[in-house]
Amino acid sequence: MKEFKHGDKIPLAGGAGACEIQDKLGEGGQGIVYKVSLNGKPYALKWYFANKLQNKTKFMKYIEENIKRTSPNEDFLWPQYLTSEKDGSFGYIMDIRPKEYSDFSDILLNKVKLSAPATMTAALNLVSAFRALHGKGLSYQDLNDGNFFINAKTGAVLICDNDNVTPNGEPNAGNIGGKPGYMAPEIVCGKAKPDTYTDAHSLAVILFKLFVRHDPLMGVKYVNSVCITEAKELELYGTNPVFIYDPNDKSNRPAAGVHNNAINFWPLFPKFFQDAFIKSFCEGMKNPHVRLAESQWEKVLIQLRDELLECPKCKRNILLKDSTIKIICSGCKMEFNPPFRLDVNGYKIPLFPGVKIYERHIGDSTDYEKSVGEVIMNKSNPSLWGIKNISDTIWVMSAPGKEDKQIAKDAVVPVAEGVSAKFKNCSGKIVKP
Repeated sequence: MKEFKHGDKIPLAGGAGACEIQDKLGEGGQGIVYKVSLNGKPYALKWYFANKLQNKTKFMKYIEENIKRTSPNEDFLWPQYLTSEKDGSFGYIMDIRPKEYSDFSDILLNKVKLSAPATMTAALNLVSAFRALHGKGLSYQDLNDGNFFINAKTGAVLICDNDNVTPNGEPNAGNIGGKPGYMAPEIVCGKAKPDTYTDAHSLAVILFKLFVRHDPLMGVKYVNSVCITEAKELELYGTNPVFIYDPNDKSNRPAAGVHNNAINFWPLFPKFFQDAFIKSFCEGMKNPHVRLAESQWEKVLIQLRDELLECPKCKRNILLKDSTIKIICSGCKMEFNPPFRLDVNGYKIPLFPGVKIYERHIGDSTDYEKSVGEVIMNKSNPSLWGIKNISDTIWVMSAPGKEDKQIAKDAVVPVAEGVSAKFKNCSGKIVKP
């Protein structure tokens, strides 16, 4: 196809005006993405190669329907306008990706560094976005490392390529099943079409790669294959997939000296986090219905974020693996006793300086970003720690042998065994590690 040039005008469907080509941003298998101007504002235009459109009418219909539905949440670069047809093809307009967002593929290749806190936030944001999408009765159908971006400083995410999004159970117009390595085994084997359950598999792959920086099915079986033929790929990812850390099948462990990321990173994580992947890639390979839903991943990820501490002395991140052993900072070698924990709503939050209590913890909402409390250290006596109320709600503190006490904003609940606090909708108790 002939590419557009600067200044070309592309009319929008329904007589809604026209956008003007500014520059070419990139090119992929389906088409070209341009930077355009519309009503004085910059946007991105995805324009399809005419020969890649298997069912143009159906494709346009689905995108038009998604425009009417509006975006599930702010993390999607959602289609906003549909263009008129031109030269046998068409395109759609979406917000342009800000420069501070990096391709996930660049993060996997370590071209862009992602801190541990930003990694946690990115994972939660991605899971929350797909919870919102699936909550609308839609499935993404093609989640892979090429269709979302991460702000390396904040962990914010943006999901693009939403043109394949369709109502759950309906095949997308392009008959796209997904990208090798991210597709669920039932799609690889040709036994199913993409839906929310296959999305769940792809999401688990993304999360594994985000934290472990490795393919969950690429172990010694892959290395020993020498040449990966279509038949071998079908076996490894479809007919006989084996998770590299399957506790009951050690035949596909990571290869020493080859799969160093998996070997080095996997042991760092606590058991509950490892168990989530074991369920996803062992039971979930055989039974799509037991794959973790987004709400389950949110709870696992919030719990993991709770276990990420910051050394008060050197500010290095510390990830707890065992709540009963002494903490030794790998940076400054400072030692800490295992922290007390706040037992609330099924969470056991380590009460360590800098740890935050979020609205999600105390059941006020599903908000995992808004904090209501923070563990602080007494400046005069560093051995004394407390939970500072940073919300506008008054808490009620109870302690053995003492009268209940109201804890207003900026007041502190001391971290001590047996102390409890009543929040807005629930109560929590401080317990031994």
